[in-house]
Amino acid sequence: QEQLTESGGGLVQPGGSLRLSCAASGDRKYVMGWFRQAPGKEREFVGTIILTGGNTYYGDSVKGRFTISRANAKNTVHLQMNSLKPEDTALYFCVAKGSRVITSETRRWEAYTYHGQGTQVTVSS
Repeated sequence: QEQLTESGGGLVQPGGSLRLSCAASGDRKYVMGWFRQAPGKEREFVGTIILTGGNTYYGDSVKGRFTISRANAKNTVHLQMNSLKPEDTALYFCVAKGSRVITSETRRWEAYTYHGQGTQVTVSS
């Protein structure tokens, strides 16, 4: 059974930075990315990266502050989070799929085949 393993979550002060990582087992993935969910709120699209070409897509609330990149290891991506705000506090989930995601479906959780268990990010002073 294929798995996604997230790491790098933790507590950080407002204005600080944190880097999350996600490694997917199994066959080579086409796209990987991140969603997040804060307590009492709906799940939110953070961003994705096409592993072959490196194209990235971001949610409006993180654009310009967060960057998704590919690691040298197969099926591994990073989420660099800068200028963190208290409202970034959430459980961050990694997602992946072995084939294309239709552009109109990019922000839908259900469009991805694999979902991680999540890693907690808390932004607080």
